[in-house]
Amino acid sequence: MNRIPHKQRFSLLAVLVLAFIAGGVVFSVPAVRNWFRPVEEKIVNPPAIAAPNIPLTSDINSPYAIADVAEATSPAVVYIMSVIKTQGQVISPNDLFFRYFFGDSYQLPPEENYGQGTGFIISEDGYILTNDHVVRGASEIQVTIQGYDKPFIAKLLGSDYDLDLAVLKVDVPDKLPSLNLGNSDTSRVGEWVIAIGNPWGADFDHTVTQGVLSAKGRQIQIPDTDDPRKVRNYKDLMQTDAAINPGNSGGPLINIKGEVIGINTAINTQGQGIGFAIPINTAKKVVDQLIKHGKVIRPYLGIIYYSQVTPTMVEQRNLPDDNGVLVGEVIRSGPADKAGLKALDFIRSVNGQKITKPKDFEEILETSKVGEKMNLDVIREGKYVSITVTLGERPKDQ
Repeated sequence: MNRIPHKQRFSLLAVLVLAFIAGGVVFSVPAVRNWFRPVEEKIVNPPAIAAPNIPLTSDINSPYAIADVAEATSPAVVYIMSVIKTQGQVISPNDLFFRYFFGDSYQLPPEENYGQGTGFIISEDGYILTNDHVVRGASEIQVTIQGYDKPFIAKLLGSDYDLDLAVLKVDVPDKLPSLNLGNSDTSRVGEWVIAIGNPWGADFDHTVTQGVLSAKGRQIQIPDTDDPRKVRNYKDLMQTDAAINPGNSGGPLINIKGEVIGINTAINTQGQGIGFAIPINTAKKVVDQLIKHGKVIRPYLGIIYYSQVTPTMVEQRNLPDDNGVLVGEVIRSGPADKAGLKALDFIRSVNGQKITKPKDFEEILETSKVGEKMNLDVIREGKYVSITVTLGERPKDQ
C-alpha cells in the first residue's frame, strides 16, 4: 500500500521497485482532518439506482458503447478508506534538557493513517469485493457509495494474502446496484476493457479509463510495502493498458458487455500502460469461502518443494522418461509423511492422471479439497509404489 506523508504531499515509495501495489494511497491524520467528516449511518439521499445488475441497453457497436457501460456500472463501484492505527515509537534523545524533564526515553503517541482504494458491489445486499492490501491492518473500514452523503462502516468478512482478495459487507436498508461477474477464462487478448476506480482518492473518484486486454497469465512478484520481509506472488494476472493509478486497487476491470473480468491490482512503474488485474474467475472460486469462513481453506499435502524431472535424473535414476515431479523434502508429521511419501520419490500420476510437469501437479492440488484422498503412483529406487494421502488443511504459516 503506497504511503502519503504528512502535509498533504504525495510520495510513491514503490517507484524504486519493478512494480508496486496500485492500491491504497495512505496519508496521515493532519492531511485530511479538515475535510473528512465523521461516519454517519443516516441515509441522506437514496441511491440514484436501486436495482442490481443493471442491464445494458445500448448497441455494442455504438460510438457511445463504452460510455454506456461506464454509466451503467459506475454506481456499483465504491470508494474505500481504511483507518490504520500505528503504535507510538519510543525515542531516546541525547538532549540533557529533554532527559531532565522526560527521562531517558519518551513514548510518542499512536498515530492514525488512512489508506485509500476501490471496491465493487457484487450483491444487492451489500457484499463488496476488493484487494486484501487495500484493507489489511485496518482498524476501521469506511465505504462511500454513490447516492449517499456519508460513508458506511464496513465489516471485513474475510481476506486472503496470497490471492490479494478481500470481501466486505455494508448494511444498507436499500437494494444496491451490483455488477455481473463475467468469465475471465474466455476473455481474449485485444478486447476492449474499462477500468473504474478512485485514483488518488475521493478527489478523483469514479475515474473511467479504457484500453485493451494486453496479455493473460502474467506472473509477477511485488514486495510488500508494509512488511519488506514478505513478497506477494501473483501467478495468473491479466495485463491491460487501461490507465491504473494508486487508489485504483480493488476496482473492476470490465468488458464491453458490462461484466467484471478482473480486479485491478498492480502497475509497473518502469513502463507506460502496464497494469495488472486478478482474473475474476480466481475470485469466484474463493468468494464463498471468504464469506463463510473468513479465509481460503487450502488443501495441504505436506511437501516443502518439488521439481521438474531432468534428463540427468532420468539417466541416473533409470526412469522410463522425464514425466513426473521429484519430491524434494517432506514435512515431518504432515499428511505426505504420515502416508509414507519420502524425499527423492518420483510422483508419476495422481488419481490416475498423468503428471508431465510441476504445473500439472500444482493444478491438481489447487483443485483438491481438504479431507480428499490422493492416490499417488510413485517410483522409488527403481520400484513402483502406490501411496494414498489424505489431504489436510494448510496451516497459516505454510
